[in-house]
Amino acid sequence: MPPLPRAHFKLGNCGSRRHWQQPLRSALIGAALLIGLTALAPARADVSLIGVVPGKAAVLAIDGGNPKLVKIGRSWKGIRVVSVDEQHAVVEIDGAQRRLPLGQHYRSGASSSSDREKVVLAADPRGHFFVDGTVNGGHVRFILDTGATVVALPGADANRLGIDYRKGRAGLIDTANGPARAWQVPLDTVRVGNIELHNVEAVVVESGLEVALLGMTFLNRVEMQRDGATMTLIRRY
Repeated sequence: MPPLPRAHFKLGNCGSRRHWQQPLRSALIGAALLIGLTALAPARADVSLIGVVPGKAAVLAIDGGNPKLVKIGRSWKGIRVVSVDEQHAVVEIDGAQRRLPLGQHYRSGASSSSDREKVVLAADPRGHFFVDGTVNGGHVRFILDTGATVVALPGADANRLGIDYRKGRAGLIDTANGPARAWQVPLDTVRVGNIELHNVEAVVVESGLEVALLGMTFLNRVEMQRDGATMTLIRRY
């Protein structure tokens, strides 16, 4: 039986003076309001959910700037926090409410189809980047792993998603815990945030893998930009 691609897995855990004063005052007020609105509601902004304090506040970053703790009911740069739970925050942006998963982002004012999709991930206390995504439309929890040559799914995830992986090419694959039996399968779609890739090569590891690995068959098709505790993935093509 031919071996599968070998990969190393990390399981981590505007007259008189009186007559012109009023128009001028009105013009100045109008200009101030215009400037204020522009500052509060930028035409385009990347809003990232970096952290959460469930039931109390969300840690937001805008356009990759320094994160800020924003309490529920408060606003920052035109972004109002509505609610926060353990993994998400509901924020009001562009006059509408958006539900942001932890570690992901929303690009407000985006209107050009030429804009490349991106997602911002936040590291956990141990420096690992976990992210919720989908495989073939079904939810999967990933950990980003640049040491894995392919996207890898635990057998339990594959079964839940209805992937008949045993029809794929079988073989052995290297993991941190030694060789493991795996099946090579093509995935119709893998989506993380608003980045969706098609026809992604993957393997299913039947046992010994507790969390799906976002490996290089996905990561090779995005740009990765690390900035402290955040990682930005930008679609290449």
